[in-house]
Amino acid sequence: MRFAEQPESVLAHLDSLRAHDAPTHGGHVLSYVYDPGQPELDELAARAARAMQPVNGLDPTTFGSVAALERDLVGFARDLLAGGDRTVVGTVTSGGTESCLLAVLTARDAWLAAAGRPSGAARPRLVAPSTVHAAFHKAAHLFGLELDLVPVGPSGAVDAAAVGERLGPDVALVVVSAPSYPHAALDPVADVAALAAARHVPVHVDACIGGFALPFWPGLPTWDLRVPGVTSLSADLHKYAYAPKGASVLLQRGRDRQRTQYFATTRWPGYPVVNPTLLGSRSGGPPAAAWAIVRALGRGGLAELAARARAATLALRAAVEGIDGLRVVGDPAGPLFAVAADDGLPAARRVDPHLWSDAVAARGWTLQPQPGLTQADGTRLPHTTHLTVTPVTDRALGELVPALGAAADEVRGRARPDATALVESALGAATPDGGDSAPPRTGSAESDAAAAALAAFGVGAADGAPGLGPMAPLLAAVEALPPAVAERLLVELMARLVEPR
Repeated sequence: MRFAEQPESVLAHLDSLRAHDAPTHGGHVLSYVYDPGQPELDELAARAARAMQPVNGLDPTTFGSVAALERDLVGFARDLLAGGDRTVVGTVTSGGTESCLLAVLTARDAWLAAAGRPSGAARPRLVAPSTVHAAFHKAAHLFGLELDLVPVGPSGAVDAAAVGERLGPDVALVVVSAPSYPHAALDPVADVAALAAARHVPVHVDACIGGFALPFWPGLPTWDLRVPGVTSLSADLHKYAYAPKGASVLLQRGRDRQRTQYFATTRWPGYPVVNPTLLGSRSGGPPAAAWAIVRALGRGGLAELAARARAATLALRAAVEGIDGLRVVGDPAGPLFAVAADDGLPAARRVDPHLWSDAVAARGWTLQPQPGLTQADGTRLPHTTHLTVTPVTDRALGELVPALGAAADEVRGRARPDATALVESALGAATPDGGDSAPPRTGSAESDAAAAALAAFGVGAADGAPGLGPMAPLLAAVEALPPAVAERLLVELMARLVEPR
């Protein structure tokens, strides 16, 4: 065959592109990636995915291997997270967002069916803490639910009684986190589930990040499908089960409820369509890689890796708590935590977490800055920096801890960037009338205005290449901007990163 470009050249080009990425191994990136520190697992996952590369998971009656892998993965998750309860069934999805979307879709359709209403005739509520993952914002938007967010306390966990006050016949689902991504707070699952069960309201536990780590974390209250009243749970295999992206599991209590999740149609002249997830054709690669790793590690291997991640987490938390001017938020559960400025100290001793994150990045380590949030009751959740800890972090502590301390020393006492000028520029560029609404999402004039506003932050995509610099000024502006404007600017940023040059 005559190739437009030789395969060796194509792969060399790919290597050159990857050379500019943040490192996925070695512990230098404390978000997004989950490194067990076992290179043999990478090779195992690659070989398993390659074996399933040509397979189409759309039809497990043609490719029975797909069904076999999914049975094993769901069975493993059920034993771990539901105590083997055989009334619990499940699905392997493409990731946490899809698992969460399907949980909400199931709850909405079950609520509509129970209420005897046709789809679109009513708008049920989705009740969740203000710290719930953004995937549930997306689910409410896509499926037409009203998102009713309950403010959380300083620890980051929601109060069960506050959730109970929101319950009513129009609530299709309550969501709690195990733990929440922003602050690693473990919501009071059992208390919320008891209140919800008394009102016949289903409860979903979002354990996407904690599902395969918290079972091995000592001293936690029961939070999974062993809790009466919990009707579904999501847990990501590509997080603390160390599979490549994207593989997650959605477990649901009861076959009839879970079948609501499916889409099936015979109302066209092609093959009968039966989809358990949002996707039609599904790659066999990610489930195969996850299956291979779970088979190789088993419960004992996951427990050993969780113990290593826990040791690294405790050491890293102690190191951060020993840095003058910073504090760990709340009482984190699992291998993650958030860091805020210690507001109990004089300004000269405080360390802004976003300035700190930028200074840490300059030393070769990637943390994840998070904006603050004013909740519906007027209380303020501080802006923070998030750290996800993996087993390999333990090996990196000797370099990481001094970098964290030196970065804090560099920025201690410095004020957070003043976003006033940037906000005025953004509002002027993004909304010609100076209002607080986002411009229409059509045409090019609005896109160019949004790009001009991004340029005011020193952020852009010149010639199609990302131009991200320090994050502290951008995040300060994002907090100060009306949400619709901030979201429109971020859409423009992400869209321009992938536009052809």
